[in-house]
Amino acid sequence: MTKSIIILTGVTGLVGAILTGAGEFILHFDALARFGPEFEFFTGISTERTTLGHFVGVLGAPLYLVGCWHIYLMLRPASQAWALSAFLITAYGFAIGAVWIGSRASISALINSTGSPDIELLIGLYDFRYETLLQIIRVAVLVLSIVYIWLVLTGRSHYPKWMALLNPILLIVASFTVYAIAPNLGKYLMPIALNVAFFIFFTASIVIAKKKGV
Repeated sequence: MTKSIIILTGVTGLVGAILTGAGEFILHFDALARFGPEFEFFTGISTERTTLGHFVGVLGAPLYLVGCWHIYLMLRPASQAWALSAFLITAYGFAIGAVWIGSRASISALINSTGSPDIELLIGLYDFRYETLLQIIRVAVLVLSIVYIWLVLTGRSHYPKWMALLNPILLIVASFTVYAIAPNLGKYLMPIALNVAFFIFFTASIVIAKKKGV
Protein backbone atom coordinates (compact mmCIF):
# COMPACT_ATOMS: atom_id res chain seq x y z
CA MET A 1 0.00 0.00 0.00
CA THR A 2 2.81 2.41 0.91
CA LYS A 3 4.62 1.79 -2.38
CA SER A 4 1.44 2.33 -4.41
CA ILE A 5 0.74 5.60 -2.56
CA ILE A 6 4.30 6.81 -3.10
CA ILE A 7 4.13 6.04 -6.82
CA LEU A 8 0.62 7.49 -7.21
CA THR A 9 1.58 10.75 -5.49
CA GLY A 10 4.72 10.93 -7.64
CA VAL A 11 2.75 10.42 -10.84
CA THR A 12 0.26 13.06 -9.72
CA GLY A 13 3.11 15.52 -9.15
CA LEU A 14 4.52 14.65 -12.58
CA VAL A 15 1.15 15.31 -14.22
CA GLY A 16 1.04 18.61 -12.33
CA ALA A 17 4.45 19.57 -13.70
CA ILE A 18 3.38 18.65 -17.26
CA LEU A 19 0.06 20.51 -17.16
CA THR A 20 1.37 23.57 -15.34
CA GLY A 21 4.38 23.67 -17.63
CA ALA A 22 2.17 23.40 -20.71
CA GLY A 23 -0.08 26.18 -19.46
CA GLU A 24 2.83 28.41 -18.56
CA PHE A 25 4.48 27.77 -21.92
CA ILE A 26 1.28 28.76 -23.74
CA LEU A 27 1.11 31.90 -21.62
CA HIS A 28 4.76 32.93 -21.64
CA PHE A 29 6.64 31.62 -24.66
CA ASP A 30 8.08 34.36 -26.84
CA ALA A 31 9.97 33.47 -30.02
CA LEU A 32 12.01 36.66 -29.61
CA ALA A 33 12.95 35.68 -26.03
CA ARG A 34 12.01 39.10 -24.63
CA PHE A 35 12.01 37.80 -21.08
CA GLY A 36 12.31 40.56 -18.52
CA PRO A 37 10.57 42.59 -15.83
CA GLU A 38 8.66 44.75 -18.31
CA PHE A 39 6.36 41.90 -19.47
CA GLU A 40 7.34 42.57 -23.08
CA PHE A 41 7.04 38.87 -23.89
CA PHE A 42 3.25 39.19 -23.58
CA THR A 43 3.11 41.65 -26.48
CA GLY A 44 0.90 40.45 -29.31
CA ILE A 45 -0.38 37.30 -27.56
CA SER A 46 -4.02 36.66 -28.36
CA THR A 47 -6.69 36.38 -25.69
CA GLU A 48 -7.57 32.91 -27.00
CA ARG A 49 -4.02 31.74 -26.35
CA THR A 50 -3.82 33.24 -22.88
CA THR A 51 -7.25 31.88 -21.95
CA LEU A 52 -6.16 28.38 -22.97
CA GLY A 53 -2.89 28.72 -21.06
CA HIS A 54 -4.75 30.07 -18.05
CA PHE A 55 -7.04 27.07 -17.70
CA VAL A 56 -4.37 24.44 -18.44
CA GLY A 57 -1.93 25.99 -15.97
CA VAL A 58 -4.40 26.76 -13.19
CA LEU A 59 -6.06 23.34 -13.35
CA GLY A 60 -2.68 21.63 -13.23
CA ALA A 61 -1.04 23.68 -10.47
CA PRO A 62 -2.86 22.14 -7.45
CA LEU A 63 -1.52 18.71 -8.41
CA TYR A 64 1.89 19.92 -7.26
CA LEU A 65 0.62 19.72 -3.68
CA VAL A 66 0.20 15.96 -4.04
CA GLY A 67 3.68 15.82 -5.54
CA CYS A 68 5.00 17.58 -2.44
CA TRP A 69 3.54 14.75 -0.34
CA HIS A 70 5.44 12.28 -2.56
CA ILE A 71 8.69 14.06 -1.72
CA TYR A 72 7.79 13.92 1.97
CA LEU A 73 7.17 10.17 1.79
CA MET A 74 10.50 9.59 0.04
CA LEU A 75 12.43 11.70 2.56
CA ARG A 76 10.57 10.60 5.71
CA PRO A 77 12.89 7.71 6.69
CA ALA A 78 15.77 10.20 7.06
CA SER A 79 13.84 12.56 9.35
CA GLN A 80 10.09 12.76 9.63
CA ALA A 81 10.22 16.21 11.27
CA TRP A 82 12.43 17.79 8.60
CA ALA A 83 10.62 16.02 5.76
CA LEU A 84 7.28 17.28 7.08
CA SER A 85 8.67 20.80 7.48
CA ALA A 86 9.89 20.75 3.89
CA PHE A 87 6.48 19.51 2.76
CA LEU A 88 4.59 22.28 4.58
CA ILE A 89 6.89 25.03 3.30
CA THR A 90 6.87 23.75 -0.28
CA ALA A 91 3.12 23.09 -0.34
CA TYR A 92 2.52 26.64 0.90
CA GLY A 93 4.82 27.96 -1.82
CA PHE A 94 3.01 26.03 -4.54
CA ALA A 95 -0.36 27.23 -3.23
CA ILE A 96 0.89 30.79 -3.66
CA GLY A 97 2.27 29.82 -7.06
CA ALA A 98 -1.20 28.69 -8.14
CA VAL A 99 -2.51 32.16 -7.27
CA TRP A 100 0.31 33.71 -9.30
CA ILE A 101 -0.22 31.64 -12.45
CA GLY A 102 -3.94 32.41 -12.24
CA SER A 103 -3.07 36.08 -12.70
CA ARG A 104 -0.98 35.81 -15.86
CA ALA A 105 -3.80 36.01 -18.42
CA SER A 106 -4.92 39.25 -16.76
CA ILE A 107 -1.51 40.93 -16.98
CA SER A 108 -1.29 39.81 -20.61
CA ALA A 109 -4.60 41.57 -21.29
CA LEU A 110 -3.31 44.74 -19.62
CA ILE A 111 -0.05 44.68 -21.59
CA ASN A 112 -1.98 44.36 -24.85
CA SER A 113 -4.48 47.10 -23.98
CA THR A 114 -4.23 50.61 -25.36
CA GLY A 115 -1.67 52.46 -23.28
CA SER A 116 -3.06 55.00 -20.83
CA PRO A 117 -2.13 56.29 -17.38
CA ASP A 118 -4.79 54.07 -15.81
CA ILE A 119 -3.42 50.96 -17.56
CA GLU A 120 0.11 51.82 -16.50
CA LEU A 121 -1.09 52.19 -12.91
CA LEU A 122 -2.77 48.79 -13.03
CA ILE A 123 0.37 47.19 -14.46
CA GLY A 124 2.39 48.72 -11.64
CA LEU A 125 -0.05 47.39 -9.05
CA TYR A 126 0.06 43.96 -10.65
CA ASP A 127 3.86 43.99 -10.57
CA PHE A 128 3.85 44.76 -6.84
CA ARG A 129 1.02 42.43 -5.84
CA TYR A 130 1.83 39.34 -7.89
CA GLU A 131 5.51 39.45 -8.76
CA THR A 132 6.16 39.84 -5.03
CA LEU A 133 4.21 36.62 -4.44
CA LEU A 134 6.43 34.86 -6.98
CA GLN A 135 9.37 35.28 -4.62
CA ILE A 136 7.60 33.10 -2.04
CA ILE A 137 7.61 30.00 -4.23
CA ARG A 138 11.23 30.66 -5.16
CA VAL A 139 12.23 30.76 -1.50
CA ALA A 140 10.09 27.68 -0.78
CA VAL A 141 11.82 25.68 -3.55
CA LEU A 142 15.21 26.84 -2.28
CA VAL A 143 14.36 25.67 1.26
CA LEU A 144 13.08 22.37 -0.11
CA SER A 145 16.29 21.86 -2.06
CA ILE A 146 18.49 22.53 0.97
CA VAL A 147 16.55 20.13 3.21
CA TYR A 148 16.32 17.59 0.38
CA ILE A 149 20.08 17.59 -0.26
CA TRP A 150 20.83 17.20 3.44
CA LEU A 151 18.39 14.35 4.01
CA VAL A 152 19.41 12.51 0.83
CA LEU A 153 23.09 12.71 1.77
CA THR A 154 22.37 11.11 5.14
CA GLY A 155 21.76 7.91 3.22
CA ARG A 156 18.62 7.16 5.22
CA SER A 157 15.98 8.41 2.78
CA HIS A 158 14.51 6.32 -0.04
CA TYR A 159 16.78 8.21 -2.46
CA PRO A 160 20.31 7.10 -3.37
CA LYS A 161 22.90 9.73 -2.48
CA TRP A 162 23.51 10.65 -6.13
CA MET A 163 19.94 11.97 -6.29
CA ALA A 164 21.14 14.96 -4.27
CA LEU A 165 22.40 16.30 -7.61
CA LEU A 166 18.86 16.28 -9.01
CA ASN A 167 17.61 18.86 -6.56
CA PRO A 168 15.05 21.37 -7.90
CA ILE A 169 17.22 24.47 -7.53
CA LEU A 170 20.14 22.97 -9.44
CA LEU A 171 17.76 21.80 -12.18
CA ILE A 172 16.26 25.30 -12.45
CA VAL A 173 19.76 26.80 -12.69
CA ALA A 174 20.51 24.28 -15.44
CA SER A 175 17.66 25.69 -17.55
CA PHE A 176 19.00 29.21 -17.11
CA THR A 177 22.49 27.98 -18.00
CA VAL A 178 21.20 26.41 -21.21
CA TYR A 179 19.54 29.73 -22.07
CA ALA A 180 22.80 31.63 -21.45
CA ILE A 181 24.88 29.22 -23.53
CA ALA A 182 22.37 28.37 -26.28
CA PRO A 183 19.57 30.97 -26.35
CA ASN A 184 17.81 29.39 -29.34
CA LEU A 185 17.31 26.23 -27.27
CA GLY A 186 17.08 27.84 -23.85
CA LYS A 187 14.21 30.12 -24.83
CA TYR A 188 11.98 27.04 -24.78
CA LEU A 189 13.04 26.23 -21.21
CA MET A 190 13.16 29.70 -19.65
CA PRO A 191 9.39 30.30 -19.44
CA ILE A 192 8.85 26.98 -17.66
CA ALA A 193 12.15 26.40 -15.84
CA LEU A 194 10.54 25.37 -12.54
CA ASN A 195 8.20 22.93 -14.27
CA VAL A 196 11.04 21.40 -16.28
CA ALA A 197 12.97 20.92 -13.06
CA PHE A 198 10.11 19.13 -11.32
CA PHE A 199 9.31 17.08 -14.44
CA ILE A 200 12.85 15.69 -14.34
CA PHE A 201 12.77 15.32 -10.56
CA PHE A 202 9.44 13.49 -10.35
CA THR A 203 10.36 11.22 -13.26
CA ALA A 204 13.59 10.15 -11.56
CA SER A 205 11.86 9.84 -8.19
CA ILE A 206 9.14 7.55 -9.57
CA VAL A 207 11.73 5.30 -11.24
CA ILE A 208 13.68 5.04 -7.98
CA ALA A 209 10.53 4.31 -5.97
CA LYS A 210 9.60 1.49 -8.36
CA LYS A 211 13.10 -0.02 -8.33
CA LYS A 212 13.55 0.15 -4.56
CA GLY A 213 10.18 -1.33 -3.82
CA VAL A 214 9.57 1.17 -1.00
